[in-house]
Amino acid sequence: MRMAEPNPVRGGEWSGRQVLVVGMARSGLAVAQYLHRRGARVVITDQRPAQELSREIRRLLEMGVAIETGGHGERSFQEAEIIVVSPGVPAQLPELEHARSRGIPVWGELELATRGLPGRLAAITGSNGKTTTTSLTGHLLRGLGGKVLVGGNIGVPLIGLAEEADAETITVAETSSFQLETVRDFHAQAAAVLNLTPDHLDRHGTLEAYIAAKRKIFANQTAADFAILNAEDAVCRDFAAATPARKFWFDASGAKVTAGMMRNTEAILWKPPGRAAAPLLTLDANPLRGRHNLENAMAALAITAAMFFSDRQPGAEQRARLATALRSFRAVEHRLEFVARMEGVDYYNDSKATNVDATLKALEAFAGGLWVILGGKDKNSDYRPLAEPLRQRARGVLLIGAAAEKIAQQLEAAQIAVQRTHTLARALATAREQARPGETVLLAPACASFDQFQNYEHRGQIFKQIVREWEAAAGQSPQPDEPKAS
Repeated sequence: MRMAEPNPVRGGEWSGRQVLVVGMARSGLAVAQYLHRRGARVVITDQRPAQELSREIRRLLEMGVAIETGGHGERSFQEAEIIVVSPGVPAQLPELEHARSRGIPVWGELELATRGLPGRLAAITGSNGKTTTTSLTGHLLRGLGGKVLVGGNIGVPLIGLAEEADAETITVAETSSFQLETVRDFHAQAAAVLNLTPDHLDRHGTLEAYIAAKRKIFANQTAADFAILNAEDAVCRDFAAATPARKFWFDASGAKVTAGMMRNTEAILWKPPGRAAAPLLTLDANPLRGRHNLENAMAALAITAAMFFSDRQPGAEQRARLATALRSFRAVEHRLEFVARMEGVDYYNDSKATNVDATLKALEAFAGGLWVILGGKDKNSDYRPLAEPLRQRARGVLLIGAAAEKIAQQLEAAQIAVQRTHTLARALATAREQARPGETVLLAPACASFDQFQNYEHRGQIFKQIVREWEAAAGQSPQPDEPKAS
């Protein structure tokens, strides 16, 4: 006999329930802890061997959670009343498909978390810009005096915020296609899609499947909710029909929108539905580099406006608070992050540029003189769109990781210096030897990191560690502030 599903609003009664958690990464550990505290009988399983999971196993044993490593046991799946799957575990795993065929509910961490999350939820997805926009949205909402929590696909898993939230809380969540795949009763009062370009095709198989996963962010929205969409993105325009929610657009091109954020040569303007547009704040209030970060700022402002003053213009005090909050925001780690200026050369860490479109946006943020570090684990990507921007802006390309040969072949038409340096340390050493004062070394890999690193954060941390060790050895003081763009 299978369990009746828990209450979709408050998380329901878990005491004595047999729950299987699949995947022992950050979100899986948070799920196991959440359910164990509520009296569930939790088993957690992971295909990795025990020796790779010693830290995680120690935490789980302290909680009293049953552990399975080195593969997934058939019995655990058969005995589960409900299965909660981590985002990194493919939703089409045969054991999960078999469980579904037997009527066992299979949820993701996102689904479980939002069923027990009080207050309002602003969920943000897209191929690029999610982390910056999520962090900035939380920063802006706090600037207006809101009680705000930020997490999801960044920082704290959403399930880890459920106990902190109350009815007055606005939770801002970055949501990935992996997380959205498994939602069913998930409901975001504000759902934002920033852009859609090919990504994670090694996981989803086709662009259509990837887009379908992203579309689920609008699941269960009503006419009282908000959808925030990029007016310049064709897929986002198509998404407008996927939800009955009130639509707010953002458009960084200078074109007008029916409702939402637009710009002129001096300011970002807010247009409530059926009302005139008016300046919200000046363009120079945005401290982030690159046109893509103007889009991210406009998206964050649109989400904030929807949550606080959806049908009117804000007062002078609210505008001043928003401007102060935006000016005080700093770039998120690993997102076009200025690391140092050393020997006249700037070093930027954009390790989060894990697909081609993100790397294109990073390249567009610089006028030229770039030494670009590309490579890592290929995600079935086409790197040829990088050729012309690299030819225009790059002095050299340094290739690392498993995708190096594929990238080299596809960039052949660019007719620029391509060097196979294999590792990040060698790429940086080569760049340091060859870069001239006034030039920039940019890590923007266009690939996943899992061939040589634990994740993109680890890759970015190693980049920064190497550069800062050079600084220390040279007796140079750290320079935390980004130089002004030329």
